[in-house]
Amino acid sequence: MKRMKKLWFFIVAILVLAFSYTAVFGVSRENGDLTITYLKNVNDIRWGIDIQGGVEATFRPAKDIDATDDEMKSAKAIIETRLVKEGITDYELYADTTNDKIIVRFPWSKDEEDFDAETAIKDLGSTAELTFRPGSSYDRYEMSEDGDIIYLDPIGETEEILMNGSMVKNAQPLYDNTTGEYIVSLEFNDEGAEKFAEIYEKYLGKTVSIWMDNQMLSSPTINTFEKLEFTNVSITGKFTAEEATSLATKINAGSLPFDLEVESFGSISPTLGSSSLYAMAIALIIAVGLICIFMIVIYKLPGFVACITLIGQLGICVVAVSGYFTIFNGFTMTLPGIAGVILSMGMGVDANVIMAERIKEEVRTGKTLDGCIKSGSKSSMSAIVDGNITAVIVAVILMMVFGPANILSFIFGPSTTGIIYSFGYTLFVGIIANFIMGVFVARIMLKSISNIKLFRNPRLYGGVKKK
Repeated sequence: MKRMKKLWFFIVAILVLAFSYTAVFGVSRENGDLTITYLKNVNDIRWGIDIQGGVEATFRPAKDIDATDDEMKSAKAIIETRLVKEGITDYELYADTTNDKIIVRFPWSKDEEDFDAETAIKDLGSTAELTFRPGSSYDRYEMSEDGDIIYLDPIGETEEILMNGSMVKNAQPLYDNTTGEYIVSLEFNDEGAEKFAEIYEKYLGKTVSIWMDNQMLSSPTINTFEKLEFTNVSITGKFTAEEATSLATKINAGSLPFDLEVESFGSISPTLGSSSLYAMAIALIIAVGLICIFMIVIYKLPGFVACITLIGQLGICVVAVSGYFTIFNGFTMTLPGIAGVILSMGMGVDANVIMAERIKEEVRTGKTLDGCIKSGSKSSMSAIVDGNITAVIVAVILMMVFGPANILSFIFGPSTTGIIYSFGYTLFVGIIANFIMGVFVARIMLKSISNIKLFRNPRLYGGVKKK
C-alpha cells in the first residue's frame, strides 16, 4: 500500500501531461484523402470575428413569398441551429419581420483559405430534405460538371415518401475501407428505427431510393442494409470527401419553412488579426513559464506540483474550446473568451498559492510532514471554494443572459450575445478546471510525493533547516 501511494504522483503527473499534450496537438491519422481525427487539437478551434474576420449576409424568402412572423422566427431558429451545430457561438442573428429579412454575421471556418463569402453562406440558407422512397423512377436527368448523371424529379410509385430526414438522429461522413469509398452513416431515432423496420419487411429485396429534395442520391436494394436493430444504415453514392461532408451537414441541419435567397453578402475584417494571435500565444507560453519558475522558487515542491496542475488546467480549457472528442462540437473563441481563460488561470495560481502558504505555515510550527500537508490542505479549502464559487455564479449568469437563451438580450442588445457569452463560458470552464486540478489533483500528487523518502525534507515545503 505504501509503495502504491508513492506511485500515485507519477501516474497522475503522466496522465495530466499526456492529456495536455493531446489537447494541444490532438490525435489523428491519414486515410487516403481523408484525415481521420480521434482527438481534436488547437488547430480545430474556430476563432471569432474579432480575431479572424467573418461573413455578413442578408437572406429573404425566395419567389417573393410573404412570410408570416412565425415563419420568419422559425427560419431564424433553424439558421441558429445550423450555426450552433457547426460550433459557431460568436454570431449575430437578426430577424426583420417587417421587411422579411434575416441578417447574420459569423466568423470564418477554422480551415478557410480563400475566404469566399458566397461559399461560406451556401449551405446556411438551403432547404435540403432527405426522403426514402419506393423504387427509383425519375422524370429527367442531367449531367454534372464532372460528367456524372444526376437523376431528378421522382415519378410514379417513387413519389410516395416512406420516411423523411426528421427520423434521422445523426449523419456522419465516413471512409469505407472495404470499398474504398466515402459514405454517409445515418443513425435513426426510435421512430426512425421502427419505421425502417417496417420498410425492411415490406421492401426486402426491392429498391428503396434515397433523395435529397428532388435529386436521387442512391438507389440501393433493401438487402444491402443489415437487419440488426435498424438504428444505423449507410448512404452510398460514390461521394467525394467534400460531398459526403456537405450532405451530412445538410441532413443534420433540418429544413427551412421556405426557400431563402441571398440579397447581399460580404466579408468582415478582423479587429485583431492572426499575427496578434500568434503574439498572444507566445506571451501565454512565456507567462506560464515565468509563473512556474516563481512558484518553484518560492514554494519549492508544492510549487512544482502547482505547475503540473496549471498545465492540466490549461489543457482542460483548450479541450472545452476545440471539442477534443469528435462527437462534440467546438466553441468559437473570441478576445473576451481568451480573457476568461486568463482570468481563470490567475484564479488557479491563487488556489495553489493559498494551499502552499498554509502548508508552509504548518511546517514551520514543527508538526509532522504528513500532518502539515493534511492540515494545510484542509484549512485552505474553504478560502479556495469561497473565491471560486462567487466567480462561478457570475459566469453562469453571463452564460444565461448572453447565451443562446438570450434571456435579457432585449435590454443589452443582441449584438453583445456571442461576445459576452464567450467570456462567461471560458471563465466557467476554467474555474471547473481549477477545482479539478488545483484542488483535487494537486492534493493527490502532493500527498503521494511526500511518501517518498527523498522528498520528505521539510525545507522542500517551505520549512527551515534543522539545527
